Amino acid sequence: MAKAKAPTSSGGGKAAKKKKWSKGKVKDKAQHAITLDKALFDRIIKEVPTFKFISQSILIERLKINGSLARIAIRHLEKDGQIKRIVHHSAQLVYSRTTAGTD
Repeated sequence: MAKAKAPTSSGGGKAAKKKKWSKGKVKDKAQHAITLDKALFDRIIKEVPTFKFISQSILIERLKINGSLARIAIRHLEKDGQIKRIVHHSAQLVYSRTTAGTD
């Protein structure tokens, strides 16, 4: 009686050496502030009007606040006349600091 051989995986075919795709870099979830306290409010009032380019995403990145706080801060600064609107788009509002020569 002949002995049956078990199939081995050392057979050098394409199926034996499958490409292993990298999982990609995983960015850590940012822990941004979700409440506006006095220290953060003072920092926004002091620093943001000195930025050349002001948008919601810039405030989120630099001040580590969430999007709703960034929108509120921008609205407050615009109402006070500390920043001026450059571009009004449905998805992104772009602002700049007010200069002394402008009204």
